[in-house]
Amino acid sequence: MSVEPYREIVFDKDGDGPAGQAAGLVALARRGVTDLVVFAHGWNNSPSGATRWYSDFFAPFPGLLAPGVEAGYAGVIWPSMMFTDEPVPDFRALVTTLPEKERTLVRLTELLVLAPPEEPAFREFGALLRELADVGGEGLAAAGGVPEFLVADPVEVCAAFTEALEAEAQEAGAQEAGAPVPEAAFGDGLGRLWKGGREAMRQATYYVMKRRAGQVGERGLGPLLAEVARAAPGLRVHLVGHSMGARLVAYALRGLPGAHRPVRSLTLLQGAFSHYAFAARLPHDPARSGALRDMQLRVRGPVVACHSHHDTALGVMYPLASRAARDSASLAGPLGRLAARDPRWGAIGWDGVQGVPGAARRTLAAVLRDGVPASGCVSVDAAEAVRSHSDVRRPELARVVVSAARIGRR
Repeated sequence: MSVEPYREIVFDKDGDGPAGQAAGLVALARRGVTDLVVFAHGWNNSPSGATRWYSDFFAPFPGLLAPGVEAGYAGVIWPSMMFTDEPVPDFRALVTTLPEKERTLVRLTELLVLAPPEEPAFREFGALLRELADVGGEGLAAAGGVPEFLVADPVEVCAAFTEALEAEAQEAGAQEAGAPVPEAAFGDGLGRLWKGGREAMRQATYYVMKRRAGQVGERGLGPLLAEVARAAPGLRVHLVGHSMGARLVAYALRGLPGAHRPVRSLTLLQGAFSHYAFAARLPHDPARSGALRDMQLRVRGPVVACHSHHDTALGVMYPLASRAARDSASLAGPLGRLAARDPRWGAIGWDGVQGVPGAARRTLAAVLRDGVPASGCVSVDAAEAVRSHSDVRRPELARVVVSAARIGRR
């Protein structure tokens, strides 16, 4: 680890963790730590990989801190799953985080490898995806709504995802988008649609992780921070999250009792959740609000959303997944970048905070020169530094976090 003192905060899929974690953080405060920076990784990270991420990201911090600031560091380790860009998902890594689904994952992988060009195989594939996502059981369905692509016709779903991938590849001038697999590997006719089947499986696991990230934040990290605040009320906490980890730290605000406000800043790096999350009213449906309505008020300082238009994962596949989850009719409509411009389905890591009156917007250069505003929602266009979804281990973004936390050199 590049910094000290450093601690790891471990949660299982339900947000439970080993005893004594809060006491360990309180001990840092008693040793003189004034500010605790807590980072949550995104999906597709193993515990060891997440630790390397944290070490890389935290490395610039000691040279950025103001005199008198004693910083401590913590990395959240949660079961976020590995999903590689191989021709088929790495089912062994998936089993590590979804051991109860091993039999389902084995058969899903077999179908993706064999790519049988018959409709019954697609029907079986659709049923297995529903098993994976616990549709009809205690999982996603019970948590509030079943993603439409999991209950729509599986051939149409796989065709829609295939179309989106091919349209993105054509527009980007690449052979494939997000999956470097030769066309011949998928065959012709219905067999070609297994390319979209692979993406459908990725999206099914995405929804499992989406629910898990929110649960770990709200039931795990939020209550843990409240416990720390009761014992060490002077400790200033600064939350940072990347991708799905941004969702985790944002949902931690929902798990904080109203009487405790230990969070002094929240920085979201390429956040993989709705850009309307903090909105009191959705522009396209004023009767509804964002899932985190007014949660920014539980942060004593700014809520900063770094975004980049180079992030294809959030600019194309996130809106596609959101549309497919909410509206089965959209599967027959145009997909790819054109459809991704529909603001209803945007990610906060694509174009920042939306639907919050008075939210500030800054370029990265302006923030590095003038600092982050002291409060409220702030969107920072980080495209000049962030060239892809995972391109966040950058000293410029470390400086954004330090500025938001008010712990940097003047």
